[in-house]
Amino acid sequence: MRLTVVAAGRMKAGPERTLSEDYLARCQTLGRALGISVALKEFAESKAPQAAGRMAEERKAFAAHQPQRGFTIVLDERGKPMGSEGFAGFLRRHLDQSTPDLVFLIGGPDGHAEESRAAAGLLLSFGPMTWPHRLVRVMLLEQIYRAQTIMVNHPYHRS
Repeated sequence: MRLTVVAAGRMKAGPERTLSEDYLARCQTLGRALGISVALKEFAESKAPQAAGRMAEERKAFAAHQPQRGFTIVLDERGKPMGSEGFAGFLRRHLDQSTPDLVFLIGGPDGHAEESRAAAGLLLSFGPMTWPHRLVRVMLLEQIYRAQTIMVNHPYHRS
């Protein structure tokens, strides 16, 4: 299974990028043992003057990174909250069902266009708080890694 995190905004040098790269490398290493390839794709945030225009432009960029037969998960504060073990179960079910592609979309500062949310297979929330999109990237990669460790009974996650 291919798992891709697609993010609006290019990460600049700094602690968020360092953490993102660390968790991505961990995901890639452990993912190989599980049959999951993990990739991160990013594109520049839109410079349109209005939020609606920025979200529309970013929606087009997301569409360019989405495979035809993939299952799309949109990160959105209005989505479904999920615990780490539930998230691991979600990934395991998709792996067991031979889902070819799981694609996670992280919007820019304005969030996602309504069309992106409506087309998603799942709206996923990290809670009702609004998180900076750079931190969401780190948090998502950490949760993917944590889910993988749960799937292989590694002691990283403690119940």
